[in-house]
Amino acid sequence: MKPVRYGAAGQEKPGMIDGSGRLRDLSGMLDDITPEQLSDAALGRLGSLDASSVPEVTEPCRFAPPVAGIRKFIAIGLNYSDHAQEANMPIPTEPAVFSKATSCIAGANDDVMLPFGSTKLDWEVELGVVIGGHARHVREEDALALVAGYCVVNGVSERAFQFERGPTWDKGKGCGTFGPIGPWLVIKNEVPDPQSLSLLLDVNGVRMQDGNTRSMIFSIARIVSYVSRFLTLQPGDVVTTGTPPGVGLGIKPVPRFLHEGDVMRLGIEGLGIQQQRVVAFKP
Repeated sequence: MKPVRYGAAGQEKPGMIDGSGRLRDLSGMLDDITPEQLSDAALGRLGSLDASSVPEVTEPCRFAPPVAGIRKFIAIGLNYSDHAQEANMPIPTEPAVFSKATSCIAGANDDVMLPFGSTKLDWEVELGVVIGGHARHVREEDALALVAGYCVVNGVSERAFQFERGPTWDKGKGCGTFGPIGPWLVIKNEVPDPQSLSLLLDVNGVRMQDGNTRSMIFSIARIVSYVSRFLTLQPGDVVTTGTPPGVGLGIKPVPRFLHEGDVMRLGIEGLGIQQQRVVAFKP
């Protein structure tokens, strides 16, 4: 069972993907997939449903971010050593933590919009971690117990805004549509080893990123523990854990950035596929 939200923006309904990959409508049982639905007990109740008794959705539909009301969208930079090298940045000795604005969160297949004045739009396939409990200064060995599940994130970035417009990264990370999440949430019990998942991203059908979470500098448990020292993590918070090499910034000798009409297709083993088209800026 994979919790999912589907429908037009502002009209999302709660659902689930059953064991056969069919979309089922949970709106007769739940108002939405909210942070309160992410406890082990609540997810267990959803998982115990007889999927065949839940109405199937057969018409094409939009996949929304899989959790409503995300409070924090935390990101980890430079968490793969070969990505740090391609970015000409030192390998961090502690996780590099920054925030993506919650206003940038988008559905898995929603368009990605070029910001006004953008010249260096870039892609980043990342493993997203969705928090299911309250975490404050949690020990590393206890950290994964606070995870509700995992999802695909495209950590879209504008590199000129990130590196050429002052010392903070956030300006290049939180523009509208820069946070596609989904298409669904895969609960932690269905991901036996989150440190052994392949990640892929294509641009216009050409493979750009091909990595594996085993190459992370800091493990998911370490990241959750570390972030909880400085921020109180809450149910529904999303922590996106860095990207493997192959971003546009790292292409040699000339970086390759995204333009209107380009299509990104990305996925993580067992977690689903996203696809976004780059569109022009709209005020």
